[in-house]
Amino acid sequence: MPLEKFTLRPGIDKEGTDYSNEGGWFDANLVRFRKNFPEKIGGWTKSTTNTFLSTCRALHAWVDLQLTSYLGLGTTWKYYVKQGDNYNDITPIRLTTSAGDVTFSASDGDATITVTDANHGATVNDFVTFSGAATLGGLITAAVLNQEYQIATVTSVNVYTIEAKDTDGDTVTANSSDSGNGGSSVVGAYQINVGLDVFVEGSGWGAGTWGAGTFGSVSAISSSSQLRNWSHDNFGEDLVMNVRGGGIYYWDESSGATVRAKAFEDLAGANLPPTIALQIMVSDIDRHIICFGADPINDSGDRTSAADPLFICWSDQENATQWEPLAQNSAGSFRLSAGSQIVGAMRARQETLVWTDTSLYSMSFIGQPFTFGVNLVNEGVGLISPNGAVNSPAGVFWMDKTGFYTYTGQIKELMCSVQNYVLSDINIGQAYQIFATLNKEFDEVGWFYPSANSTTIDKYVTYNYVENVWSIGQLNRTAWLDEGVFNNPIAAYTTSDVGYLYNHESGNDADGSPMDNVYIESSDFDLGEGTLFQIIRRIIPDVKFTGSGGSDQTINFVLKTRNYPAESLTTAATSSCTSSTNKIDTRVRARQAALRIESDDDAGILSRLGVGFRIGATRMDLKPSGRR
Repeated sequence: MPLEKFTLRPGIDKEGTDYSNEGGWFDANLVRFRKNFPEKIGGWTKSTTNTFLSTCRALHAWVDLQLTSYLGLGTTWKYYVKQGDNYNDITPIRLTTSAGDVTFSASDGDATITVTDANHGATVNDFVTFSGAATLGGLITAAVLNQEYQIATVTSVNVYTIEAKDTDGDTVTANSSDSGNGGSSVVGAYQINVGLDVFVEGSGWGAGTWGAGTFGSVSAISSSSQLRNWSHDNFGEDLVMNVRGGGIYYWDESSGATVRAKAFEDLAGANLPPTIALQIMVSDIDRHIICFGADPINDSGDRTSAADPLFICWSDQENATQWEPLAQNSAGSFRLSAGSQIVGAMRARQETLVWTDTSLYSMSFIGQPFTFGVNLVNEGVGLISPNGAVNSPAGVFWMDKTGFYTYTGQIKELMCSVQNYVLSDINIGQAYQIFATLNKEFDEVGWFYPSANSTTIDKYVTYNYVENVWSIGQLNRTAWLDEGVFNNPIAAYTTSDVGYLYNHESGNDADGSPMDNVYIESSDFDLGEGTLFQIIRRIIPDVKFTGSGGSDQTINFVLKTRNYPAESLTTAATSSCTSSTNKIDTRVRARQAALRIESDDDAGILSRLGVGFRIGATRMDLKPSGRR
């Protein structure tokens, strides 16, 4: 009997059953489709061994006039500007005390230092830097005190504790001579309050499950229950940034990477800038800074300091300090009407797209006297998270809680072959962690999301917008930036509050280790007509190894079988395949089969390193074997 060729449809399809999707692929991990065939995704390596603190959820790259490349990182605890391999902490200061407002006390044999500062406003994990302190008399010297500390506990509005350390970060224990209070010259510089890694159930604006309960109510926009998200953009060489539901800040590149960002209201010549917002952006064509969900100006001519979640305002053109609308400038504002809050905004071609929880608006520069025109594009489609949209060469793509959409001048819902699988698997309470990605080299957009049984991101879904195919997988990442300023896509991941950046599409391995659990599995296919049992005598693999692992690169072909659709698949044969494998001999009898191709996860096989592969058209040698 001639060999039977199995060329399967590209893309993962999980909308039907294993059997109803005959001729297609049903499941995958760390595999993409290119030119209709599946292949292992590219690997990743650390961009630098230097680290940042806490979870990064925002990345932005730009270049100054001297062609120096910068990368902004907004994390749960801090904001960094990466220059070269160095992470420069530019987190804004919210409060600097007067000399003598801060005092210390220590106990013999204890590393805990009690700090007294009336109305300090600090929370656990906040950062404070002390200066001007004198020794407490023993081991708690001035050098120990005069450095940055992370607050360990908050006892009251006036008291908190820190853990004493030397300048190398090692714990220092007080002795009986440490009876002083640090002197009368101590100054404490408090960084803005840290945020949360995950959503915490609570009450007020932004609290509760997305799209239900109190979520979307206007009360208490500063609710501490929502996880921290940053927005940021470059204004020329400088940087503007915003903590969602918090302040807006400006970093002057000319001041140097060691100088912290300032609140807009502290800039020289600042005139009525917003003090709170949900997102900040620069309209790069017309050079306005735009704040979404900002605080309006009241009848007294002052900012209210209470955000209106549907209010948009913008600065004067080319002017970061002038926000008061006047006849001689282009500053202004507008309030949306559809929805309960602005979820996110994004620059597109010749316009800015603004999503509320229930609608999409288009915002375009039209010049004086109105500056911007705002039009309702669609009501009924929102955005699942502040970072849930991405702009690509093929248009803007985003995820709503009901599906996937694209915009190229008009909205189109994407037909998604894994939609029910993905949307039913999302931990919707942690939806604000979801972020969209672009990988132009492979014509892909994607979304990383926390699955139903996880409070952190652990899965992804990708869409190839040229070939119209979907794929899925498992990977822990918290932020993504496509190639452009830098040569590779960059992604962030943090464990135990220590974060790294990774260069993706770099080799075939996971930061120097073999990439585990790489696989793709077909749906069931009938053997022959499906009426007779068939004996699979051999498999002729069609595999192109693309990695650097040499001639002994290995993957496994796993043949699963059953006789009726209601039966469970059982593994009938597992065989290794290398670049020199011509055929795989089997002796398997069944009516239906499924083929799984996977990485070899044997820890003792060195050839797992550097393995890359692409799957073509597999052939099977079948022989009829009767009806029973």
